[in-house]
Amino acid sequence: MSVGTYSQIYIQTVFAVKGRESLIVHEWEERLYEYITGIIRNKEQKMLAINGMPDHLHFLIGMRPSCCLLDLVREVKRASNDFINEKKLSKFKFS
Repeated sequence: MSVGTYSQIYIQTVFAVKGRESLIVHEWEERLYEYITGIIRNKEQKMLAINGMPDHLHFLIGMRPSCCLLDLVREVKRASNDFINEKKLSKFKFS
C-alpha cells in the first residue's frame, strides 16, 4: 500500500478599500463575495470563508503549495475592482 503526501497552506487575506472609504454596501456585497469565490475556485484553490465590512473584506483560503500567492492576490484584486466598476455597483470609482 502506498501512502501519498498532502499539503495545504491556509492564508487569510485582507483587502481594504482605497482610503478606507466605506464603499462596499450591503446591497451588493454578496455578489462580490460570490465573484471572488469563483476566482479562487477557478484557480483550483479552496475558499473557506469570506466576509467583510464596508471598508474592507477578509477571506480565508486553503491553498495548494504549487499556487503562487502573489499571482492569486493580484488576480483577485484586479478582477474584483473591474467587476465592481464595470457593473457600476459603486457610485464612485472603486479601488
